[in-house]
Amino acid sequence: MLPQREGLAVHVRQLQEDDVVEIAGLRITSGPQTFLDLSARLPSAELVASGDALMRRGRLTVESIAERLGRASGVRGVVRARACAPLLSARAMSRPESLMRFWIVDAGLPAPVVQMPIVDRWGNVVAHADLGYEECKVALEYEGRQHSEQKQFGRDVDRYSLMAADGWLTLRFAARHLTGPNAVVDRTRRALLSRGWRP
Repeated sequence: MLPQREGLAVHVRQLQEDDVVEIAGLRITSGPQTFLDLSARLPSAELVASGDALMRRGRLTVESIAERLGRASGVRGVVRARACAPLLSARAMSRPESLMRFWIVDAGLPAPVVQMPIVDRWGNVVAHADLGYEECKVALEYEGRQHSEQKQFGRDVDRYSLMAADGWLTLRFAARHLTGPNAVVDRTRRALLSRGWRP
């Protein structure tokens, strides 16, 4: 008997043994099943952000999501899940980075490298950009609240100076830019074009 309570939405799924895991004594849906369930409710950008987070926490792998989606024909949301699955990355460090990456790719721009290592002229890694294009030397950074702390601010100044000294153009974004894709996509396109990229 399914619970009947005002304000409670009940969803029914036919799950196999692999679709359920136990964590701290609590039975919950597996990472791949959770990703599939979310695909019916979330827009694509948020689904990619959720999938990145599941991968980052080791709850989802390329193989496990492929297996679950392979037997999900006819399940609500599976078309979106299959379109978004190839975009997932365990290297994405935050939801804003994931959203920015999705918007860029969805707009038809080249996919940026996640956590792009920035190498100086001696071959030393001096920084990692949230997203980057090595050939064009364009980096994208999301500046969360932690970047306003004094020590982090000082480290950022050093990092951006080192990157600029070696020819990197860094685009910096904040929470105000996450209301939609326009600013991120437009500025990224303009930066790439300024560095010789051609569609």
